[in-house]
Amino acid sequence: MERATRYSRKREAILNAIQSTDCHPSAEWVYQTLKPTHPDLSLGTVYRNLVLFQQQGLIQSIGVVKGQERFDGCIAPHSHLICTCCGAVMDLPHPMLDDGDLDQTVSAQYGFLVQRHELIFYGTCESCQNKIKQEEKLS
Repeated sequence: MERATRYSRKREAILNAIQSTDCHPSAEWVYQTLKPTHPDLSLGTVYRNLVLFQQQGLIQSIGVVKGQERFDGCIAPHSHLICTCCGAVMDLPHPMLDDGDLDQTVSAQYGFLVQRHELIFYGTCESCQNKIKQEEKLS
């Protein structure tokens, strides 16, 4: 029998912190952001609630970036860009492929009923490209 989750101000604050930012935060970011207003908050509490929110389908994990798991409060299907230089995670606002068409194509070709997919592009963000160019000019 599944236990009902009780309301908690800390739990609500953790969820709001993730859903109100587009920086794709880590547990550490959430903890550091909320610690000033919730002095009794522990990093363990943040981690436990992140797992709970994922299980409830309220947030999603983007994966580990630069050693820290990153989360997204937007659960609608969308793709991401990840900078391998600075670790920035950005939403890809205009997918180049229609997600529905891609799911149908894979289903038809492989006889696999697609429930969801993730598409992540890895590379160097514009800010890091500019920093690299500046460093090259100084060399």
